[in-house]
Amino acid sequence: MIYSNPIGKYIKPYPSYKSSGVPWLGDVPAHWAILRLGTVLRERGEINDNGRISDVLSVMKERGVIPYAEKGNVGNKRSEDITRYKIVRADDIVVNCMNVIIGSVGISKYMGCLSPVYYVLTKRSETCNPRYLNLYFQTKSFQLSLVRIGNGILSHRMRIPMELLKCEPFPIPPLSEQTAIVRFLDHADGRIRRAIRAKQKLIKLLEEQKQAIIHRTVTRGLDPNVRLKPSGVEWLGDIPEHWEVKRLKWVTRLQRGYDLPADKRESGAFPVISSGGFIDNHSSFKCVGPGVVMGRYGSTDAVFYVEQNFWPHNTSLFVTDFQGNLPKWCFYLLQTITKADNASKSAVPGVDRKDLFQIIVTVPPVDEQVDIVYSIETGLKLLNEATLNARNEISLLREYRTRLIADVVTGKLDVREAAESLPEEAADPVMDDMDEEDAVPAEPTDTDDTGEADE
Repeated sequence: MIYSNPIGKYIKPYPSYKSSGVPWLGDVPAHWAILRLGTVLRERGEINDNGRISDVLSVMKERGVIPYAEKGNVGNKRSEDITRYKIVRADDIVVNCMNVIIGSVGISKYMGCLSPVYYVLTKRSETCNPRYLNLYFQTKSFQLSLVRIGNGILSHRMRIPMELLKCEPFPIPPLSEQTAIVRFLDHADGRIRRAIRAKQKLIKLLEEQKQAIIHRTVTRGLDPNVRLKPSGVEWLGDIPEHWEVKRLKWVTRLQRGYDLPADKRESGAFPVISSGGFIDNHSSFKCVGPGVVMGRYGSTDAVFYVEQNFWPHNTSLFVTDFQGNLPKWCFYLLQTITKADNASKSAVPGVDRKDLFQIIVTVPPVDEQVDIVYSIETGLKLLNEATLNARNEISLLREYRTRLIADVVTGKLDVREAAESLPEEAADPVMDDMDEEDAVPAEPTDTDDTGEADE
C-alpha cells in the first residue's frame, strides 16, 4: 500500500518485516531491534536535596514539559518544599506515572525540577536519539497498552509502576534512521500545525464577526433610520428613542447555580450546565427551561441557552425569570455585557451577580425582541456553519498527525528517502512557541485529566 504524506511525496512500507511479539505493535521492520524499555532508558535519580535548582517544571497532556508558571490554574499545586523534587535536564523524558495513559509525557527543553511522582528518564546509550524515544511515548497505542500494567480503578488515572514500565517492549531502529524519523516528523508536524493555526485564525475572525452582529443588533435594533436618543451610558452611546434603559437586575434575575455532590450523581435525562457548558446528565433538575446559564467562575464570558429542564452547576449563574422579556433575546443580551470590570482578581476569575445587577442595558419592546432574535440567528447561520467546518478540519488534522506519528514510529511507513529530500529550514519561533490546543477551546474535561500529577 502507498501512503500520501504532507510533504507532497509518497511513502511506502518497509520491504520486509518480522513479528514484534507484541499484539498491539504487530510487525516491525526486519532490521529493527525490539528491546525492553529499561535497556533503552534509565531513571536519572538526581534529587534537588540542597534546593540548588529553583525552576519548577510540570507536564501537561498535549503540551509536554513546560515551566510550572505556564500551566495555569489546573491540576495540583507545587509543594513549598522542593528539596525532595527530582532534577530534570534537557532531553530527559518525563513521565507522569498517573496520567501517561492520557498523554502526560514529554521531552524536556529545560533544566529544572519537578514532583517526585514523575519518572525522569534519560537515554542509556549514544545509539539512541531521545527525540525518537519521546515520539514512541507519544503514540496513543503505546499509552493505552499500559492500562494492563496499571494500578487503580479509573483507566485514565492508573499508576504505572516503574518496575513494570521498564519491561515494556521498545522498537529501536538504527540511530541514523531514528534521526531521519525525527526529521521527517518535525517537518510534517510544522506543516500540520501551520494549517491548524490558519484554521484557528479563521475561527477567531468568525467569532469576532458573530459578536459584532449580536452587539450591533442588540444595542441598536434593526431599523437604520430610527430616531435615536442618548442612553446616558458611554459605551452604549445613542439608542432607539422608544427603547428603555434599565439596570440588568430588572431585566434578567440572575441566580447562583447549585452544588452537585459527586456521590449523589445519577445518570438521567437532564443536563448539568457549568461555566464551561454541558458536563453531565442527571436524574433530576433544579430549573425549568428555557433558561440561560453563564459563567460565574473560570469561563466568565461563556453564555449558554438551555431549552429543556436543567441543573445549573455551582460554577455558573443562571436565569429562568426573564421579567417578561423574550428568553432568547436575554441570551443574546447577556453576551453583550462586559464582566471584565466586575471579575475578581483571584487565581480563578469570578463574578458576583450583585455587581452584574448594576450594569445598564437597553430594552426594546417584546415584539421587537422577536424580530431581533430572528435577525441575529439568520445572520449567524452561515458563520456558525463555517466555524463548525473549520473546527472539524482541525480535528481531522490532529487525527492525521496522531496517526502519522504512530505509523512512522512503529515502522509502518519507511520515511528514510522522504527525510533525505527535505530542505533545510530555519527555526520558526512562532511555531516553536505556539500551542494550538489553547487557541480553540476543547470540550471541558474533569480537572484530574489535566495532566498535572498529584503532589
